[in-house]
Amino acid sequence: MRWGALNRVLDAIPRRQVDLVHIHTPFVAHYAAARFARTNGLPCVATYHTFFEEYLHHYVPVLPRRIGRFLARSFTRSQCDDVQALIAPSDPMRDVLLEYGVSTPIHVLPTGLPADRFNPGIAERFRADARIPTGRPLVTYVGRVAHEKNIEFLVKVFVEVRKAVPEAMLVIAGEGPARESLRQLVVRLGLENDVHFAGYLDRNTGLLDCYAAANVFVFASRTETQGLVLLEAMAQGTPVVSTAELGTRSILKPGCGALVVDEKLEPFAAAVVRVLQDGNLRRDLSERGRTYARTWSSAIMARKLADLYDSLRVSPGTERVIA
Repeated sequence: MRWGALNRVLDAIPRRQVDLVHIHTPFVAHYAAARFARTNGLPCVATYHTFFEEYLHHYVPVLPRRIGRFLARSFTRSQCDDVQALIAPSDPMRDVLLEYGVSTPIHVLPTGLPADRFNPGIAERFRADARIPTGRPLVTYVGRVAHEKNIEFLVKVFVEVRKAVPEAMLVIAGEGPARESLRQLVVRLGLENDVHFAGYLDRNTGLLDCYAAANVFVFASRTETQGLVLLEAMAQGTPVVSTAELGTRSILKPGCGALVVDEKLEPFAAAVVRVLQDGNLRRDLSERGRTYARTWSSAIMARKLADLYDSLRVSPGTERVIA
């Protein structure tokens, strides 16, 4: 929505119906919401979802990294100054904002898992829809198919995995700007029959089925502010092999049901092979992952968010309405 149209929509909302403004989107939506809050004397909080410093160079490659880093940090400080409180989804992301020089109070509040994420997926349905044989081991990535997600590294890991488990298949579920370059990489490596691009999956059916069908979930993003897909995989009892960078460090704790490895081809591939070949290890990681994921319930996180809203509201005692 454009600036003028967005402001007209906001200005049509009666002031008495709003107690607080919560911003989840940068750029135009952020500035319009911050203006609305200032105009109406409302407290304003923003959740910092995106690590722009690591995203920018993928999409503006002609821009020198040093200049891109400066612009991203300046933009972040500017938007953070617009609000009375910030929410960071992880401790490492809070530390990044503090390093930038952000002075707005920062509250660490992870995104929780809704109860429906624990509904069991149907592995057989995913395999049938994708025409994947029942016995073929699946190494699975779920998420945005973008350059900053480091999926190319996972493809190279898969090449190493197949040396020990030649029947394995890599599943890449999701859409995004890196999909075509990944397809080209798969062709160059001669893996057309061993890599399945699942595309976008319905969150209530196909996505749960995809997690359930996986023998191991792999992840190596360097830019996550949290890494919710790790918890979604654990909720389905899928063993996880992942690096722990930035926000994912806040999830990948000891005993969580994951093998945490460095971003190095051979150690990462060796961990994946261990999971694929050791049934006892798979079962142990699966059980621990399910138990751990339940500690990230969205109901728990929502209560903490409501408490933050209450601390910021200027009109206590009225019904809570959030814009």
